[in-house]
Amino acid sequence: MKTLPQLFKVSLLITSLALAACSSSSRPKIAEVSLPQVLQDVQVGWTAQVGAINFPMMIAAQADTVALANAQGTVTVLSASSGKVLSRLELKEPLSAGVGSDGKQVAVVTQNGELVAALDGKEQWRVALNAGSFTPPLVAGGRIFVLTADRSVVAFDGQNGKKLWAQQRPGDPLVLKNPGVLMAFKNTLLVGLSGRLVGLNPDNGLIRWETAIATPRGTNDVERLVDLVGPADRVGDVVCVRAFQSQVGCVDAQRGQVVWSRASVGERGIDGNEKLLVAPLTNGVIQVWNRSNGERVWDTERLKYHPLGTPLVTPRGILISDNGGWLYLLSLADGALLNRIKLSGDELAAPPIQAGSTYVVVTRQGTVTGLQIP
Repeated sequence: MKTLPQLFKVSLLITSLALAACSSSSRPKIAEVSLPQVLQDVQVGWTAQVGAINFPMMIAAQADTVALANAQGTVTVLSASSGKVLSRLELKEPLSAGVGSDGKQVAVVTQNGELVAALDGKEQWRVALNAGSFTPPLVAGGRIFVLTADRSVVAFDGQNGKKLWAQQRPGDPLVLKNPGVLMAFKNTLLVGLSGRLVGLNPDNGLIRWETAIATPRGTNDVERLVDLVGPADRVGDVVCVRAFQSQVGCVDAQRGQVVWSRASVGERGIDGNEKLLVAPLTNGVIQVWNRSNGERVWDTERLKYHPLGTPLVTPRGILISDNGGWLYLLSLADGALLNRIKLSGDELAAPPIQAGSTYVVVTRQGTVTGLQIP
């Protein structure tokens, strides 16, 4: 088993390679996106400040609450409707993964490899992990589940931090320093392990089924990297997910069978609704698939060469950001630009999320914005 420092080292290698590719001098010049007419209003309801964010953070949303964390280990829970601070915990130590929450209990992982659980702004307990983690813990059913960088899944008792079980699968030596897939489906725990989506029994960690989204290829470890990238998207029994720089696929999570899989060169998570699945490519082209059969519905080059984030599909359009601090709203019908707003800061620190009737975004500088799309 690799030690914690070694895992961090190889993870940083992959991140550095990706950044080098994006910043290459051969990358085409990005054209400015014009907006002749606003076709759908987007209103800023509130803003808040949580502090700079420099790790792969995900916003946890439950009902009217959102939980976030900053680079210094401050975990903040906000009201999604008003932006009011509901609780705040200052760990005063850098984090590597978070935030997980069930609406009450929150969980994060420190850079020292400790899982920390908190309730009402107070630390409950912490336990040392055998490896670091870049995926937010999953808080569900009175337990906290962790996906670590050595491709282990570990379950802990939510009340006292007692280790309940662990499941480890051997995989390729490199991992992404990005959130992976760790989510609940009915009474099954869904986990991304290398290029496979695996269904585990949450009570004992036993494997119920596993299915390949992508298969490692290439002649070296970098070329063979096929980790699944979070967030995944679930509608009913079907869960759709991206494999890093290779595939997008949908799985019937009740049966553990692939519904369809298509080649798609991208590095961000995906999102969708009952009919569509939206997947941005590395070159800024946005692909939209028919969720039921994987047929291409449309794609758009409107934001081509813009480094794009993870999309969020809303009833009024597709929210997607670039690394220049712009948030775009695109038509679900054909990708036409409906609106764009300039955020306070550069790129988003986490994928946009919906909490109640509010859409929440947060920048690397730590500015949180609650949006309404009437």
